[in-house]
Amino acid sequence: MWPAGHAAAATRPRGSGSAGSRSGLAGYAILRFMSTHSDTPADAMRPDAATHAEMRPGAVRLNVADLDRAQRFYEHAIGLRVLDRAAEAVRLGADGDTAIVELVGRPDAPLRPRGTTGLFHLAILVPSRADLARALRRVADAGWRLTGASDHLVSEALYLHDPEGTGIEIYRDRPREQWRFEDGQLQMDSLPLDLDGVLGELSAADTEATGMPPGTRIGHVHLNVAELSAAEDFYAGVLGFDVTVRGYPGALFFSTGGYHHHIGVNTWAGEGAPAPPPGSLGLRWFEIALPGAPEFEQVGQRLRAAGFDIERDRGGLRVADPSGNGILLTGPVP
Repeated sequence: MWPAGHAAAATRPRGSGSAGSRSGLAGYAILRFMSTHSDTPADAMRPDAATHAEMRPGAVRLNVADLDRAQRFYEHAIGLRVLDRAAEAVRLGADGDTAIVELVGRPDAPLRPRGTTGLFHLAILVPSRADLARALRRVADAGWRLTGASDHLVSEALYLHDPEGTGIEIYRDRPREQWRFEDGQLQMDSLPLDLDGVLGELSAADTEATGMPPGTRIGHVHLNVAELSAAEDFYAGVLGFDVTVRGYPGALFFSTGGYHHHIGVNTWAGEGAPAPPPGSLGLRWFEIALPGAPEFEQVGQRLRAAGFDIERDRGGLRVADPSGNGILLTGPVP
């Protein structure tokens, strides 16, 4: 989702996030954010939506300046486990198999300049409110400060930055039967989160810090883009996502299968913002998982027809959106 005042923080140069970011919950401010709404019901489907109903984001791959420091953060403050590590890269997840975050050490990579496109935040979805409470306590126990916390009506979310300034959301969804509709429109907001209520989910058995539970995954990614119209043409027109929210200034939200959003985009880094230098710190690519070979082939055909450069990578297709944000499309290769 979006915390107020977050755009500037999300576009600061990587590597600037460590100073002043470790103070537990002391001085933590609950922020109230502007409300928004959906322009289509959550269960609304495109005519061809069945083809795309199961598309959703997967692993997020980041270039980092200090691989060891970043790994420690994602292990201890976020609660992910190392799946495998090579000399210059590490994959982390929650279930021992599926990566959530992949880190690539690039100590000589250029910083992502302010006012450029790239990752606004990655959002880690946990299975339950009790898991969100454990995540809140884990962040505090690790000595890291939250930058925000919101009740979005459809979800409850915590916000923070990693040591290099990458934005992170940790959230849990409310059951869909609790989502509110008004005049056929899904209602979302950004209200102060009841932290005491969340922490009240902890039980007497929750005496020691534990890692993220199985079932934790990337729920959505939120990107800085140059133009909303070009982003809509790409994510909705070419990839096949549905637009779920238009009402928030400078932003669009996309999903499949009636979800509130799998992809968020905004122009808060500036209309017409350029892409960062190639190989910059920050987003390398994020995964979009397709459900099967027919969908994989159809998306590849649409990308080629639209003139996008694609290449094979790790059994999938690598492409960049019109703002230069890298994407890895995965699925059974035809």
